[in-house]
Amino acid sequence: MIFFSSPCLQYLERKKDIAKSLEIFFKKGNYILGSEVTNFEKSFANYCQAKYGVGVNSGTDAILLALKSLDIGIGDEVITTSHTAIATVAAIISSGAKPVLVDINPESYNMDKLSLVEAITNKTKAIILVHMYGNPADIIEISNIGKQNNIPIIEDCAQATGAIFNNKRVGSFGLLSCFSFYPTKNLGALGDGGMVVTSNSRLAKKIERIRQYGWNKKRDIKYVGINSRLDEIHATILNTKLKYLDADNEKRIFIANYYNKNLNFNRFKLPEKNILSKHVYYLYVIQVKNRKNIMNELLKKNIITKIHYKKAAHCEKKYAEKCKILKSRLKNTDKIVKKILSLPIYPQLKLKEVKYICDTINNIKN
Repeated sequence: MIFFSSPCLQYLERKKDIAKSLEIFFKKGNYILGSEVTNFEKSFANYCQAKYGVGVNSGTDAILLALKSLDIGIGDEVITTSHTAIATVAAIISSGAKPVLVDINPESYNMDKLSLVEAITNKTKAIILVHMYGNPADIIEISNIGKQNNIPIIEDCAQATGAIFNNKRVGSFGLLSCFSFYPTKNLGALGDGGMVVTSNSRLAKKIERIRQYGWNKKRDIKYVGINSRLDEIHATILNTKLKYLDADNEKRIFIANYYNKNLNFNRFKLPEKNILSKHVYYLYVIQVKNRKNIMNELLKKNIITKIHYKKAAHCEKKYAEKCKILKSRLKNTDKIVKKILSLPIYPQLKLKEVKYICDTINNIKN
């Protein structure tokens, strides 16, 4: 069986290193917001070419706390794409603000600039730019739109850890940038985890308080906060795996390039990327006809595929009720969700397995 992803194989590959790091951690006996979290925050922020990192419980909470640090809440609007993990939209709703859902560019799957400009109002307090599937969005152009309208940019980097745009890491462009360390991500823990990265010291200190009830180390409360702490064990594992991230991303890129060269592009629409970007392929997403048939035929051949995402946020009734939606402006999103298909891609996937996937899918009859 060729699994869609395999956090287990990723763990086993680094098992000795992780075990050694955990042994040192357990001897310290500090289990909540200790030196492991601090060390990882510093090393990850440095990796992202930013000054500060604040570890939190999940990528969803990273977005929520980023919004809270900007005092965004009831009566405010936050623009993002409808084609994203529902976590992006859920975090906006949790802040009390209203998500404003805009369309995507059908080639990159990232935010459509014209759709963004049309959605801006005097209630717009932030733009959350998602780097979809590991493919960096045109952050420079989006940032310019934000500056022209005095609207801060929050990068949702949950799917793009290690990606580069115009020779800079994603996460280094936005006022605040949010990452997820969900187990299947390019840099994954063995459970939930997330981080907010910024070069703004005031916001970093504010988020440090909000993630733990609003207090500081002396337990003086300045803000109303929540409990959203990155676990020390996960921080230990993440810090150990961070040194392998670039090498693992290169393996993902190698697999993606093999797909690009060997899949039948006359039958399938393959991913595209900006010439200025380094796509790190959290997901390798193609567009197909007769998707259900192709998935079933691949499964018969022991190949597991997925759909990311079968429903856009504006099609999820309970979320749509909380959003501002102009459906006439979501034509690209509505079109691609019926065709997208994610193929297996992860660093431990063997070349013979990738070849088998290509041969199998190319030979499926329409």
